[in-house]
Amino acid sequence: PEWMAPEVLRDEPSNEKSDVYSFGVILWELATLQQPWGNLNPAQVVAAVGFKNKRLEIPRDLNPQVASIIEACWANEPWKRP
Repeated sequence: PEWMAPEVLRDEPSNEKSDVYSFGVILWELATLQQPWGNLNPAQVVAAVGFKNKRLEIPRDLNPQVASIIEACWANEPWKRP
C-alpha cells in the first residue's frame, strides 16, 4: 500500500489520476533513495495515507521543480492532479 493513492486505500472509485499519485511516490523514492513509509507496517500506511491525509516528507534541499511535481501528484482531490 506504500505507493497507493488514498482513494484506492479507501476502496473508492479510481482512475488514471490514482496512478499519478503513485507516480509521485515513485518520484519521491527516486529523489530520496528511501523506501516510502519504511517505518510503518501496511495497516499503518492505509490509516495514515487513506484516512489521515498524511504524505511523505519532501526534503527541503530537493530541487524545487521536482518537489512541486511531487506535491501536485499528491493533491487530495484526484481531479487536481496533473
